[in-house]
Amino acid sequence: MKKLLFIIPYFVISEATAQEIVNYESAPTVPEDKMNIIKTNITGYAFRNINLSYERSINRWFAVNVGFGTVTEGKVPFMNAFLSDEDEKNFQNLKIKATNFTIEPRFYIGEGYGKGFYFAPYYRYSKVSTNTFDFTYDYNAFGTTIPIPLKGLGDANGNSGGLMVGAQFFLNKQHSFVLDFWIAGAHYGSGKGDFSLTSDIVLTPEMQAQLKKEIENLDVPFVDYTVETNANGARVKVDGPWAGFRSGFSLGYRF
Repeated sequence: MKKLLFIIPYFVISEATAQEIVNYESAPTVPEDKMNIIKTNITGYAFRNINLSYERSINRWFAVNVGFGTVTEGKVPFMNAFLSDEDEKNFQNLKIKATNFTIEPRFYIGEGYGKGFYFAPYYRYSKVSTNTFDFTYDYNAFGTTIPIPLKGLGDANGNSGGLMVGAQFFLNKQHSFVLDFWIAGAHYGSGKGDFSLTSDIVLTPEMQAQLKKEIENLDVPFVDYTVETNANGARVKVDGPWAGFRSGFSLGYRF
């Protein structure tokens, strides 16, 4: 009986210890008390994109990320990639600025609570506007070329949906600092825009016809637009596809 009384506490203690080990091993390796992350995409600054995003973990595998960015006024990046050198010369001192808003549900397939690989369907609203820029086209008449200067101004906006694949990591033991790697993301949708070109010179019907042809021959890729001309200049309406690509690195703080 004495031996039995001695053995029973041993099993009770062993069972309690085993239960603690099981509970410890099955507990999340990521602290659940830090459910919020504020981040900024550091690669975006190379393109004048000042941005900030906020991520909130809803549960272990699901989070919502909301982001806002603004591109300060400056030259059009990679303009020579979609316009020939000759066409690019027609746009003098053209600058653009832009804003975007993105809402992105995230589904984590790694450790969760903001850590590991994820895929994220997202919605993005974008707006682009220009400064007052100079546009010149050459009017040909009777074997003579006459440069016709115009002033341009306008904006466009688009709504699109896409999918992002990425991975997020914690950078310290306290899980306070994070690195969010946007491996690849792409979105597609529709956009509308309205741009005007005005001239101090009253344009004749022949001048208008040549101006219309000049703008239509720019053949900007991935953009559908129509051109209307009048005695004061031209109006360019954009109505077509709107697409973009996302990739980069974000640094953030988790709290």
